[in-house]
Amino acid sequence: MQLKESVGNFDYIIIGAGTAGCVLANRLSQDKGSNVLLIEAGGKDDYVWIHIPVGYLFCIDNPRTDWRFRTSTEHGLNGRSLIYPRGKVLGGCSSINGMIYMRGQSQDYDEWAALTGDDRWSWQKVLPVFLKSEDHHGGANEFHGAGGEWRVEKQRLRWQILDAFRDAAAQTGIPTISDFNRGDNEGCTYFEVNQKNGFRWNTAKAFLKSASRQGNLTIMTGCHVQKLILEKGEQGVRCKGVEFIGGGKLWTATAVKETLLSAGAIGSPQILQSSGIGAAELLQQHQISPVIDLPGVGQNLQDHLQLRMVFKVNGTKTLNTMASTWLGKAAIAAEYALRRSGPMSMAPSQLGLFTRSDPSQARANLQYHVQPLSLERFGQPLHPFPAFTASVCNLRPSSRGSVEITSADSHQPPKISLNYLSTSEDQKIAADAIRITRRIVGAPALQRFSPQEFKPGPELHTNDDLVKAAGDIGTTIFHPVGTCKMGVSADASAVVDSELRVLGVKGLRVVDAAVMPTISSGNCNSPIIMIAERAAELIRSSTNLA
Repeated sequence: MQLKESVGNFDYIIIGAGTAGCVLANRLSQDKGSNVLLIEAGGKDDYVWIHIPVGYLFCIDNPRTDWRFRTSTEHGLNGRSLIYPRGKVLGGCSSINGMIYMRGQSQDYDEWAALTGDDRWSWQKVLPVFLKSEDHHGGANEFHGAGGEWRVEKQRLRWQILDAFRDAAAQTGIPTISDFNRGDNEGCTYFEVNQKNGFRWNTAKAFLKSASRQGNLTIMTGCHVQKLILEKGEQGVRCKGVEFIGGGKLWTATAVKETLLSAGAIGSPQILQSSGIGAAELLQQHQISPVIDLPGVGQNLQDHLQLRMVFKVNGTKTLNTMASTWLGKAAIAAEYALRRSGPMSMAPSQLGLFTRSDPSQARANLQYHVQPLSLERFGQPLHPFPAFTASVCNLRPSSRGSVEITSADSHQPPKISLNYLSTSEDQKIAADAIRITRRIVGAPALQRFSPQEFKPGPELHTNDDLVKAAGDIGTTIFHPVGTCKMGVSADASAVVDSELRVLGVKGLRVVDAAVMPTISSGNCNSPIIMIAERAAELIRSSTNLA
């Protein structure tokens, strides 16, 4: 048996230095009397490609920065399994994601408030929390903050083909707008991004760098958490700390006040299950003694499935042709070196659009990520012809998946089942989304470029054909949430209460995307920052630490 060594007692232990963990570390270490330990399985964010925006191409599926998970084979994707990137580095997914600043829609948060019975999650109450950490390029106003840690800038590029797509959308009745982040994001415009002067702005830079100078924050990287230390007593179950491996040694750390699990929608349920918190039947299958039978752990997994439609074009510049020669690549590199602009400053998606799949939808339920490039799948070369991609997501899928441990060994990856397109509602929305995309591409503004549908193919028209096509071209856009959902005590599937406290366990909260009861209507990184800000407020204002 490997001997355990203690790293000591801390007021707060944060598991995971990703998006939420960096925010928590910053806010909790502001209390000079508190002692905070932050544990991260990955390394420092000193890999050059983290900071160059286009570098996500070299960070995703790279063991230096990514957990490199894979999904189970998906029936809805015609038997395919997908890579499922999750950040394994300081900054977590904010170090490898698409950098898009997106809050979602006001109704998302009003729904959270209703589901949790807590008005503090309503749009009117969370908007000031978003503003607190924001540093918007346009300055402070009713909907934006200035001077915070989380920098938001305009993209440093424009593309003729994207402008034409925006104009084509307007011709089909989808308005051109200026801002996606006012609570109603229906319309079309360029995304704003979390960048600063042409570099990626991750949460390690934004929140952790300054916090690390406080003197009361200990950061341990390269440390894999095996399980939580749970103690049963007369007052019930309490989380006393954490057991982890780092530098070839087995360590323990004790939390005097609280342990905060911020390992993400995949990692957090895996750690809970490995510790004996989860569905008793699942735990017993892997010879883990259940401490708390909490069947909702790992359930309710939601994600945005993107349908990547590709259209060949003529007479306009796309990245396919720009990057097809060494001279073109040199010009791209020179533009970034001299101006911090151009394709190397690009987020993975540049133009955004929100609309409804049909008029019966109460609000926009589709999101487009439009790109002046195309490829077969992530990690493969660009196509040898000029083209653009119109990727469309169902914002509020009804399909639900799960995350379940496959072994008592915490180093073994969990089983990730998304169950994409498993409901008739999601199948109908997918077929409608393909038809709407064709309608936009058929509008007059794009006809000078002679667009031709390459994927999935213009010969497909029936609902059955389009659902199968969605399974062929659909892939994750990397937005897993919901696996430790907030809820009321009467909700048997809830894992945490509205203050993010794990049900039945004292001294333990989950603070990350896993707590979302329903997925936000758009890219999820900035909502996670808001969740962490709200959690820090709840923790710091709490007078009952039992």
